[in-house]
Amino acid sequence: MRLTMFDPAPIGVVFTRGPEHRLAYTNAVYRKTFGDRPLGRPLRRTFPDLAQSGYFDIFDRVLATGEAEVLTAVPIDLDFADSSREETRYFTFSVSRATVSDGSRGVLGVVVETTEQVTAARRIRVLSEERRRALLRYRSLVRAGSEMVWVTGPEGGVTEPSPGWQRVTGQSWEEFRGDGWIDAIHPDDRAAVVERWSRALREVQPRFTHAYRLRLATGGYRHFAVDAAPVRDGDRVIEWIGTCRDVEQEWQDARREKLLARATAVTADTARPDEMLAALTAVIVPELADSCTSYLLPQALHRTPGTALAAERVAAVPRQGPPGPPPHHAEHLRPDSALVRAADRRRPVHAVFLPGSPPPGITPTGTEPWLAPDANSVVLLPVVVDGTTAALVVACVNGDRPPLGSSEISLLQTLLERAHTPLRNALEYQRTRQVALALQHSLLTEPPDVPGLGIAVRYRPSSSAAEVGGDWYDSFMLRDDAAAVLTVGDVAGHDLPAAVTMSQLRNMLRGLALDREEPTGEILRRLDASVQTLYHECTATCVLARIERPAPGLLQLQYSAAGHPPPLLVEADGTAHFLDEGRSPMLGLLPDPRHSTAVHPLPPGSTLLLYTDGLVERRNEDLTDGLDRLRRHASTAVRRPLESFCDELLAGMLTADNDDDTALVALRLSVA
Repeated sequence: MRLTMFDPAPIGVVFTRGPEHRLAYTNAVYRKTFGDRPLGRPLRRTFPDLAQSGYFDIFDRVLATGEAEVLTAVPIDLDFADSSREETRYFTFSVSRATVSDGSRGVLGVVVETTEQVTAARRIRVLSEERRRALLRYRSLVRAGSEMVWVTGPEGGVTEPSPGWQRVTGQSWEEFRGDGWIDAIHPDDRAAVVERWSRALREVQPRFTHAYRLRLATGGYRHFAVDAAPVRDGDRVIEWIGTCRDVEQEWQDARREKLLARATAVTADTARPDEMLAALTAVIVPELADSCTSYLLPQALHRTPGTALAAERVAAVPRQGPPGPPPHHAEHLRPDSALVRAADRRRPVHAVFLPGSPPPGITPTGTEPWLAPDANSVVLLPVVVDGTTAALVVACVNGDRPPLGSSEISLLQTLLERAHTPLRNALEYQRTRQVALALQHSLLTEPPDVPGLGIAVRYRPSSSAAEVGGDWYDSFMLRDDAAAVLTVGDVAGHDLPAAVTMSQLRNMLRGLALDREEPTGEILRRLDASVQTLYHECTATCVLARIERPAPGLLQLQYSAAGHPPPLLVEADGTAHFLDEGRSPMLGLLPDPRHSTAVHPLPPGSTLLLYTDGLVERRNEDLTDGLDRLRRHASTAVRRPLESFCDELLAGMLTADNDDDTALVALRLSVA
């Protein structure tokens, strides 16, 4: 074999002679790769920079045994001729024993570099392993996580099964694939989901997020958040991958905060309990319920449990359909009604049932119905303030909407807590009114029966204060029946303390008038001194009048007015004038009080009127206008019987929203 025949070969060829493997031949490809190594030297000395010495042993074995060996894609660490540094390359060797033309024996090596192939294969193996591990991680994450993972084609149809979706919704793969997943979305949410998903596909949005209600395999719906992104191969979308995460609790928390903020906003400037409940009812519908009705219980403090209940409907709001019944309507609830049970037990009555099939005893009897035909749940909520049920709220859910549950009831109760302050004020008003009413009844005595004299009394409370304020009247006979005493007065204030002080001053004045027969001004002086001693910072006005008989057949009026509107005298022919004498400052004002006394004759058939300022005062009007109006009304009405005269004055002088108490005493002399 002539070695020169390998000179043009495209692969590297090397030949060594003898047991020392002296380098005898290399072709051009070999020299280009491994360098121009000197001939005649042993192989081990020729390649002192070869890191893998085991390759020399292969030459020994082949020469000794004559059996060829092939090494495939093995590494060589060397300072290669075409490289500036030591590096590792990969080669395939074929080593065999050979005899050349001069008869010498040696080892022939054929070398092919495979670095590029090895590097590419290794890169493929690495990528394959990375992809395999990513797939394993992805599958483990899907199995371990609570999220649902799904894959769609570039046009949006589901292309792979999703065990999580099937587990949550109960949809089979056949039901889920393509666009079948839309059937599991709540009907009210489908249109918005489809519209937004279609736009994301059309515009290839980098990320698609949305929240919707998903039907559960166990029944009902829960809120889920979807998060999806396109998978690209260059500029081409090959699929979409997304997850669905249960966000029901987050949604509930967000709804709670939103509703509480809205309730705070709509009730910020509301103090009346009926307006407060009406505003909260409008918040409850439609966020929590499809209809809501609210009732005030005006007799909450006076009712015995287990008896019929008087309720004032202050709001009735439906989600859809015709408007609810008008507010401010009185309803009388029978003792066996569910509303009465809720009020008496002071805890919610809750029922969930098939649409249109409420359980017996939950529907109202003897009242306007508040359950829709397709209602599926109802809660009757008593609003309890300081141990008293002050209001009732009825909330209903209809159709296929999820029934009211414990979370909704808890949120309803939290919302209604905003009404506690005005309801507490209303209950306090009722308590004050109850005490004041009892006090009033003890004071509103019938006038005495005096021959030749007619006496009539009237009391009208303020429309905005308690039943009794600081106004009083009194009429009585002195011990010897020689004279009759009439008085009206007004203690500053329109609350229970004013009413209590008024009753004490009234009784004190009666005692002072009966104690000794002295001028009316002196009696008021003693009353004034008592007021300043016993009631610090208390002021009051008063008129004290005594009807006397100076001679047979004659009557005269002795009177004193302490800071009070003057008495009005109306003669039988309608001539009317105020008695302006006997005036002095109000009680409790001056440290050394002096009160004057005046006397005025009373002609036969005349009418004397004592009254408090509630009869003549109006807002934004001068007092003289009110006094002139009273004089005109009295002049016109004086020809009526005394009782009718009083009623006519009240009807003509008081307005529907009078904001002050009114007391009056009318005296009429018989015609001689």
